[in-house]
Amino acid sequence: MTDTTHGARSGETGEIWILGARGRIGDAVAAHLAAQGLKPVLVGREGGGDRLRDTAADLGTRAVVVDGVDGMAAEITRQRPAVVFNGIGNYAETASVLARACMPGGHYLDLAADLTAVPRLLDLHEEAERAGSTLVTGSGFGVLATEAVVLRLCEDRPIPAAVRVDALASVSLDAGVVGAAFAASVIDTLTTGGRRYSDGRMATSRLGADLQNLTLPDGQQAKSAGAPTAELLAAQRASKAPSVTVTTAMAPTSPVMRALAPAAGKLLSIEPLRRFAVRRMAKARMKDTPRPRRHSWGHAVVTWPDGTRREGWLRADDGMDYTASVAAAVASGLARGEGRPGAYTPGALFGPGLAERAGGQFLLPDTARPAPGGTVLG
Repeated sequence: MTDTTHGARSGETGEIWILGARGRIGDAVAAHLAAQGLKPVLVGREGGGDRLRDTAADLGTRAVVVDGVDGMAAEITRQRPAVVFNGIGNYAETASVLARACMPGGHYLDLAADLTAVPRLLDLHEEAERAGSTLVTGSGFGVLATEAVVLRLCEDRPIPAAVRVDALASVSLDAGVVGAAFAASVIDTLTTGGRRYSDGRMATSRLGADLQNLTLPDGQQAKSAGAPTAELLAAQRASKAPSVTVTTAMAPTSPVMRALAPAAGKLLSIEPLRRFAVRRMAKARMKDTPRPRRHSWGHAVVTWPDGTRREGWLRADDGMDYTASVAAAVASGLARGEGRPGAYTPGALFGPGLAERAGGQFLLPDTARPAPGGTVLG
């Protein structure tokens, strides 16, 4: 069933569609765009149609209520919005379907941050070029915050020998159930295990490897460890370094969890057990939880063959709020025709300045030279 308020439109509409508009991120992206004078179309599924229509009316725009991903793809093909933001999750299954529905000529972005969905979308680069469409994946905190720091540190410099990036999100949580999309991402992290680049090739590593206990620029502390996230892929593409590692504050960092993670991953890779675990976790309830640190941080350490080492940071506020700001900045840029045909991560398309336009602040060395022990002096 499809229900469009304010009447359906045909042909190229110039509209920005927000898929998953009832979620925290979708709602925030719509609010950001409305604040810029744009009128995003809110798209959601049956069951929340009345609330979606009320929100759309408050924004002076319209709602599209449609069942399922295939139904959304069909409406995109029929109504031809200029830009589609995919905030419904399960990107390994939904991204390619919805991105192809935008072609030819329409543009697409999502929040994928895993090593299944992100490479799949980037593999559509030539197809998108031929169709005159721009596809942007990883349009959120982790990918952009780390990618942007790497791009800045590597500007006008030769290819480095090694890069490490750390995605240190600080996120407040609202009371409610965990939900299937988040539960699946947690379980899939366990079953995938760790990843890194070695000699220019992606290789397996232990989940929870490369444990970091970082002192942040504001004096607070954060622990992080290795996990299979798309920050790894984006950092390697940005730097071309043969050796790249990634850590995230979302990975298991306690000794017990790091010890149990490999065995748990093997067990949960059995599909019936995986489905059971996702269902159970999805129904678990969360309490209102304040963010653990004042800021979210993207961090990178880049080392060149001559021993030169540079370190940089990007500071943002709540990681979820920053993600919404990034997605809105990408969507509005695509709507203004600032993209180019193909498939990209956000920093690769718009450059590191996008991280600042979304509300981040770089903390970078003005100069750098090697010192004993590899300390940066600048």
